[in-house]
Amino acid sequence: YGGVLMYKYGKPDDPDRDRVIISKGHSTMGLYPILADIGFFPKEELKKYGYGTGILRIFGNISIPGIDATSGSLGHGQGIGAGYALSAKKKNMTQKTYVIISEGEMYEGAVWETALFASHQKLDNLIWVLDRNHKIILGDTEDLLELEPIQDKWESFGWEVFSVNGHSITELLKAFERTKEKNGKPKIIIADTVKGKGVSLMEHQPDWHYWQGMTDEQIKTARKELEVA
Repeated sequence: YGGVLMYKYGKPDDPDRDRVIISKGHSTMGLYPILADIGFFPKEELKKYGYGTGILRIFGNISIPGIDATSGSLGHGQGIGAGYALSAKKKNMTQKTYVIISEGEMYEGAVWETALFASHQKLDNLIWVLDRNHKIILGDTEDLLELEPIQDKWESFGWEVFSVNGHSITELLKAFERTKEKNGKPKIIIADTVKGKGVSLMEHQPDWHYWQGMTDEQIKTARKELEVA
């Protein structure tokens, strides 16, 4: 997976492993297959996703091995991540904390309080990734409550900013490599993305933020476009 995170296979309780927080909790499902693949829980659990008979919840929950914060309410994961990073600093640990955030969360005051806190505490072991697809539930972010210029905002709060194509593994890995620099600044990677990337009927459509149900023909088309058998 790119060699970015520090972890030990099958050891979700390793106190030295890097932390990953999916603050946009509805996206935590993207982490589950990876955690299963590195032995944090049996792969059979993936088939029980969302069912009471399994351990995997729709939103991230600390009852799941490898999940470091219960998420769902936007704007909370950032503060938790800063807490992990500050603790690691005080203990002189090499541990890093990564937080995946949504642009809708930038409407939350707690996010900016954490941004100030992290900068003041010089948490250069804290890395955020902003999924910048310009969409929230109600539509385009710039029509609802303008967020730009995002890069200037984060830099003014004392953060080091990297802007990348969020669909380019190469660009993302280069940015993660640069976040290793210890310069006293927390880091944020602004990942420019397309909502619903790869499925033509979903791309750029905020309505697909929530499950709408798909016809058999739509499922067939989506699988073909994604090259899924």
